[in-house]
Amino acid sequence: MSITKEFKEFALKGNVVDLAVGVIIGGAFGKIVDSVVGDLIMPLVSRIFGGLDFSNYFIGLAGQAAGLTLIEAKKAGAVFAYGSFITVAINFIILAFIIFMMVKQMNRMNRAEAPAPAAPVATPEDILLLREIRDNLRK
Repeated sequence: MSITKEFKEFALKGNVVDLAVGVIIGGAFGKIVDSVVGDLIMPLVSRIFGGLDFSNYFIGLAGQAAGLTLIEAKKAGAVFAYGSFITVAINFIILAFIIFMMVKQMNRMNRAEAPAPAAPVATPEDILLLREIRDNLRK
């Protein structure tokens, strides 16, 4: 089997295509969640905590002066950017919760679509007669 034929067979399998679609949709969905967290949720959290901007919370490890933005501090040397981590952690929690809710709904739909078990098929009359004959012969 040639390598091109083998690759074509591999690439066109249903699981590979499903995985590719999942990765593409997941990437787009991740960008939406990033925007929701960065543009909607974090400003509200910042407002609740007195106008704090989590993205600029860091500890300078190279003697950076206080009051710099994270970008300026990174240019001056290493930083411990715990504010960015808080934002990403909140982003992850929201994304995990949304995916959990989607899987839960899909499982519920799959259970609702499951067909009821079919009623047992009645045994044909000729089989019943043969069984009766067999039982009489045993006696």
